[in-house]
Amino acid sequence: MSDQPTCFVIMGFGKKTDYGDKVRTLDLDATYAAIIKPAIEDCGLTCIRADEVTHSGVIDVKMYELLLRADLVVADISTANANAIYELGVRHALRPYRTIIMKEEEGKFQFDLNHLATLQYRHLGEDIGFTEAKKKREALATLVKAVMVKQDTDSPVFTHLTAVGLRPMTDDDLSRATRAAESAAETLASLLDAGRTAAKNSNHGEAAKHFRRALDLQTNGPGGVPGSPDPFLIQQLALATYKAKQPTEVDALQAGWQWIERLSPAESTDPETLGIAGAIQKRLFLKLDKREHLDRAIELYGRGFELKRDYYNGENYALCLDLRAKAQETASPEEAQYDRLTARKTRARIYDILLAAFADRATLERTDYRWMLATMANVLFALGKENEASRYEARFRALQPAPADWEIQTFEDGKTYAQAIASAPGS
Repeated sequence: MSDQPTCFVIMGFGKKTDYGDKVRTLDLDATYAAIIKPAIEDCGLTCIRADEVTHSGVIDVKMYELLLRADLVVADISTANANAIYELGVRHALRPYRTIIMKEEEGKFQFDLNHLATLQYRHLGEDIGFTEAKKKREALATLVKAVMVKQDTDSPVFTHLTAVGLRPMTDDDLSRATRAAESAAETLASLLDAGRTAAKNSNHGEAAKHFRRALDLQTNGPGGVPGSPDPFLIQQLALATYKAKQPTEVDALQAGWQWIERLSPAESTDPETLGIAGAIQKRLFLKLDKREHLDRAIELYGRGFELKRDYYNGENYALCLDLRAKAQETASPEEAQYDRLTARKTRARIYDILLAAFADRATLERTDYRWMLATMANVLFALGKENEASRYEARFRALQPAPADWEIQTFEDGKTYAQAIASAPGS
C-alpha cells in the first residue's frame, strides 16, 4: 500500500433486493459513487472497494490483508449482504477501532448489530437523491475525520474481551503478518497465472500441475490454512485434470471427480462446481455407457440450472435428458418422451434468459460472454433454428482474443450433439 491512508469498503455491488417489511431494489453502486467514495477521498484517504482489487481469482488473501491492514474500513450492510456482514465480523476480530458501519434506513438489522453506532441514509427508489447524497456525504466525511484522529474502540470483540486478555496486534506484528500475506499472494498469483496460460494454450496437463502447486501452497505454505482450500483452486484443478486425459481419458475423469468431490457437489449451490461435476459424469457415461453416470449428470446439471438459472448447466441438462431419452426409448417410451419435452422446454427457457442478457450492453463486459454466445448457438441448433444459430456461432468465432483451441472443440462437440438432436425423430 502507499503512504497515503487507505479505506477499504465492504458492501454489495450493483442493484440488490432488500427483503425488509417491503421488497425494494437498492442500487449499492449509487451509494458508493454518490456518498462513500467522494467522502473518503475528501478526507485524504485512498478508497478501495472489493471489486476494484486486482487479483488472480483467489480473493481471500487480498481481502483478508485489506481487512487487516486498512487504516479505515467502511461497511455498508444494506440488504443484509452476507459477504459484507462476514467481512465486518472479520474486521472487528482483527482491529479494535476505525470501523464505520452504514445502512439504508428502512432496512432491517438481520443480526445483533443495532447496538453499534450506524450511519443511516435513504434511497429514493433505486437511486439516492442529490440532497440526501450531499448531506450523507458530509456526515460520513465528518465521521471519518473524527475516527481517524481518535482511537476509540468500536469493535464489540475488543470491547467485551479486552478484560480477559485480548490485545490488538502491535505495529511489528501487523507488519510481519502483512509481509507474509503479500509473499504468499505473490507466489499464488504467479502459479494461477501460469495455470491459466497453460489452459489457454490447451496444455491441460501442465495447467493441472500449476493449480496443484497453488493448492498445496495455499493449504500448507506461508499463510496457508490446512483443511481450508479455496473452492476456485479445486474447481480449476478438477477441470484441468479431466481435460488433460492422462494417462487415459477415463483415468483423468475419475481423478477429476475425486478433486471436485471435495466440494460436495450433491449439496452445492455453486453453478461452477455443479457444471464441472456434471461434465465429468456426462463424459464418464459417454466413455463407459453406464446409466448411473448419466443420471448423476442430469441431477447435477439440473440442480445448477434450477437454483441459479445458469445457462451452461441448463444447456447440458437438456443435452443429458436427450441422451437418456435415446437410451430408454425402447424400454420406456413414455419416460423418453417426458425427457425430450423437458429438454425442449429447458432450451426455450435458456433462450429467453440469454436473449434478455444480450439486450443489456453491460453483458459485453462479462468474462463469460463467449460462452453465452456459444450456448445460445447450440441451444438454437438443438431447437432446429439453424439460421439464427449460425449468427450466434459467427459472433462466437469472431471474438478477440480468439477462442482457444479447446474452447472451439468444446463448442464443436456441443454443436454436433445439438444438430443430431434437432434431426432426431420426435424432436
